[in-house]
Amino acid sequence: MARYTGPKCRLCRREGEKLFLKGERCFSKCPLDGHKRYPPGMHGPERRKKLSIYGLQLREKQKVKRIYGVLETQFRKFFEWARKMPGNTGENLLSLLERRLDNVVYRLGIAASRAQARQLVNHGHVRVNGKKVDIASYLVKPGDVITLSDKAKKFAIVQENLEGLDIGTIPTWLSFDKNRIEGKVIRNPIRTDITYPVNETLIIELYSK
Repeated sequence: MARYTGPKCRLCRREGEKLFLKGERCFSKCPLDGHKRYPPGMHGPERRKKLSIYGLQLREKQKVKRIYGVLETQFRKFFEWARKMPGNTGENLLSLLERRLDNVVYRLGIAASRAQARQLVNHGHVRVNGKKVDIASYLVKPGDVITLSDKAKKFAIVQENLEGLDIGTIPTWLSFDKNRIEGKVIRNPIRTDITYPVNETLIIELYSK
């Protein structure tokens, strides 16, 4: 499965804001908090040209792709799917991305980042309604119950994540039993559940050209 394997901080610097690709570590060790508050590249902190409308649209698309850890082909498939659904295409797109299994594992607090959640899923440690699902892009639906294998529940990293978990940070479209390490999808996420600084309208305009 294709995925980005380069430096994650480079992606945040390119977008000019924290995407929290490393989870909690982004709060304490982030180049954007120090002297590297400029995009990566050989030109350093020199003044950059103002972005065109197309540039703004492209940057917004890249930002969302990087937040959810998907590449162009899969992202385009999500867009086409969202376009065929009733309602607002942009909101549909974000809702579909939120329903990805790796994102749900991360949002439940079981994993510290989406990359860590994706690893748990890909290695077969996640169960949906009691059945092993090892596809990170699997879309959950209302009523689905997400758990871990007995082996994964004992992982030191999982226990560490759960110890520092604040139940109040879990989105309202999900519920989580910390003692049983069991999450449930209450409903599909809506736009107000997604608090990232994203302007999905720019993405729709880009793909509609």
